[in-house]
Amino acid sequence: MGIMTLARPGLAELVTGIRELTGRFATPRATAFAVADLLREKLPSPEILTEEERLGSPDSYVGHTLHTEAAFSITAVVWRPGQETVIHDHIAWCAFGVLQGVEYETLYRLDGDHLTVIGKTANQVGEVSGFAPPGDIHRVRNIGDSTAISLHIYGADLSVAQSSVRRTYDLPVR
Repeated sequence: MGIMTLARPGLAELVTGIRELTGRFATPRATAFAVADLLREKLPSPEILTEEERLGSPDSYVGHTLHTEAAFSITAVVWRPGQETVIHDHIAWCAFGVLQGVEYETLYRLDGDHLTVIGKTANQVGEVSGFAPPGDIHRVRNIGDSTAISLHIYGADLSVAQSSVRRTYDLPVR
């Protein structure tokens, strides 16, 4: 059983609940939505991270892997103002919740030789969502004035896969 740091506030209960849900549903999308429902009920506070971890890095957003096992991994991501991901998609289903600040997400559709924006959201503290490939091309950024923190649960063992990202996209957006 990979990384396991259950001493973090709220993590042990979340891990137990996710374990009960994984493998129970017919599709990755249904699993993502079920885990998102659980996360809505049990969303931890930013104190799931240490004070030092909550500071982030001036260089780039930082992911802190909190738990891994064969069926899923839990990562907390700290975004300072101005930090963002590249446009990407994922290797597995995901559920995420915002613990602090605002996470701005742009969703895209691949249209041959370009990307088309199909949605934009500003995910506020307490908001939770879930998704599964295909159709999960997005970019996440912090365009706010304060540090944002989000908790991501991926349907993959990130101690083996090393990243939740399947592909990055460097295409024109129209």
